[in-house]
Amino acid sequence: MRRVARKVRKTVKQPNPRTKSLEECHDDGENFSKKASILAGAMAALGLAGQVQAGDIELPGTIIWSAYPTGTSGYSQAVAVGNVLQNNYNVNLRVVPGRNDVSRLSPLRSNRSHFSAGGSEAVYAQEAMLNFGSREWGPLPIRTAMYNISDGCSFTFVTAKDANIRTPEDIAGKRVTYVQGAPSLNNAMAALLSYAELTWDDVRKVEVGGYGASIDAVIDGRADVVGGSCNSAPFLRLESSPRGLHFPEFAHANEEAIERVRAHLPWYVPHVAIDGPTIDENEGIEVFTSPYPMLVTMHDQDEDVVYNMVKALHQHYDDYKDNAPGAVGWAMDRQQFENAFVPYHDGAVRYFKEIGVWSDAAEERQQLNLKRQELLMATWEAYVANAPRDADAFAEGWMKARAEALKAHDMVLIADRW
Repeated sequence: MRRVARKVRKTVKQPNPRTKSLEECHDDGENFSKKASILAGAMAALGLAGQVQAGDIELPGTIIWSAYPTGTSGYSQAVAVGNVLQNNYNVNLRVVPGRNDVSRLSPLRSNRSHFSAGGSEAVYAQEAMLNFGSREWGPLPIRTAMYNISDGCSFTFVTAKDANIRTPEDIAGKRVTYVQGAPSLNNAMAALLSYAELTWDDVRKVEVGGYGASIDAVIDGRADVVGGSCNSAPFLRLESSPRGLHFPEFAHANEEAIERVRAHLPWYVPHVAIDGPTIDENEGIEVFTSPYPMLVTMHDQDEDVVYNMVKALHQHYDDYKDNAPGAVGWAMDRQQFENAFVPYHDGAVRYFKEIGVWSDAAEERQQLNLKRQELLMATWEAYVANAPRDADAFAEGWMKARAEALKAHDMVLIADRW
């Protein structure tokens, strides 16, 4: 019998007016950083950065999270958490929306935000892949605080029902959307194709200009397959269209296929989704999922801040879990420490040990993840010392150096090119 996760209630409470956002920052990563910097300075000038203590939880008077844009489930969850912090501790959680991977992580790197509530960009920043493989970035010593595994799924194939695609193998020869300028999304598509031992060469690639355009391409009959989260709102449009909607399942019994996907995306795990159009909540569907949001911070963030943030998220779970779509996924029993791919912050580990959920297996995984980051950073330092100045040549050289280092230490590549 399939294990079915608890169902999340769909109602969303209105944000507390004292839980503020910086919506004007979401259009531009540079403006994001400038606004956050101004905010940090104002906090210091007004004395708002002082510690706020209530009971046994102590947090700064103002906490800054970056997040996905307004309207997303990640942003809504951050606001729900902010309401709880405001009501219980008089802590103001500033939620700063960023429209892309770089704009969400730049303030974190420059110490203009405490945390970032994002997705796979945390992994790509750790790995110095995609946008983070440029000379301006390099491997980021990022740390996980806590993450969300929701009742839906973070990313899967969605097909037009009339395309008669019932299994991942049926996608061979079909028209699959490829979003220009979205390497992380296209890499996820390639990983899911590998379940059926397919590549982009085995399908008909349909290039589109954005995520919304990929949905339109299927609705309009120009494509058959698109990728996205199970409960993504745009999929409701496909479901109600003449073409209809279908989720091909990724049978978890096929262990070799599961491992092929996880060789591309080690932070993806098998999951039974019960939230999304056409999905029977009593049966669910077998898919993959990954943490979203993944609350991350820098390795040198104050240990007490991280400890108390994680403690508040855990102890007040019942206060916010029904107040935003998907917030139920922050439950402590959904933290899969043994499957983590980004190491946890010392402050988070301290709390997990305190409540007795940090196992020997979790510690083993933690040490492996720390060693991976150390290897990547050492490889980067050695490479940039004599790297070519040309941007394209720099990228080519880094991809080669990174792949060679990981292979030499028998570590998963994720990808050797991007």
